[in-house]
Amino acid sequence: MNNELESIGLIAGNRSLPLEVARHARRMGVKRIVAVGFEGETDPALSGVVDELVWLRVGQLSKLIRAFTDRGIRHCVMAGQVAPKNLWDIRPDLRALGLLLRLKEKNAHTLFGGIADELAKDGISLIPATPWLKPLMPEAGFHLGPALSGPQTSDTRFGFQIAKEVSKLEIGQTVVVRDGTVLAVEGFEGTDRCLRRGGELAGKGGGAVAVKVAKEKHDWRFDIPCLGPRTIEICAEAGISVLAFEAGKSLLLEQETCAELARKNKISVTTIE
Repeated sequence: MNNELESIGLIAGNRSLPLEVARHARRMGVKRIVAVGFEGETDPALSGVVDELVWLRVGQLSKLIRAFTDRGIRHCVMAGQVAPKNLWDIRPDLRALGLLLRLKEKNAHTLFGGIADELAKDGISLIPATPWLKPLMPEAGFHLGPALSGPQTSDTRFGFQIAKEVSKLEIGQTVVVRDGTVLAVEGFEGTDRCLRRGGELAGKGGGAVAVKVAKEKHDWRFDIPCLGPRTIEICAEAGISVLAFEAGKSLLLEQETCAELARKNKISVTTIE
């Protein structure tokens, strides 16, 4: 369906993914894009690649839905994150408050699933952006930077198994390991802080391996595992030597810049199955 749409709404979080979604959707035939951005999160540069950018605060669910219904938008996508601290600072409107009160568990799956349900009540379908983003999702065999050593290969496989198990518990999707030991597991703090914590626990010698995966029952409407130049920079600062991500199920943004950073910092960036 995605490739046949002429108009879409874009719920835009932070960093560069919303811009990539808008650019790729344009190239694949979408003629009109109405975006909703969040103060303190969304890159203002998005206004240059969409037809309209409506600014809201996190928690203004009624205004978000009206931004689309008032403009005749019937399909929308989510792209980009909202900083975890801002989810705690949320000032919900009545509609968002009602949603939060109905949720027995509050995690990304239940929260975004609830938002999708609220959109549907007003005739708006939340759809995955993945059909437009396939060129940015490296498959098996992708590699940047130095070749992996034997111990690094073992740690990458070990980290993949652990990350898959952790993701089933709706805790996080990233782990940092070294020499067969789990140093850090991503929680509410997000990937970046998990990487820093894991790198710190690896000690002055560094050499830790970070692995990021998709959940077993991943809902591609809400969250696509995403890495980019900033991720590699954080790995460099934290002394992490390998950054592995699941083949065909993760986005790697600004790949030329990533390749340069991987070479410069001697970090192996690779896919794993």
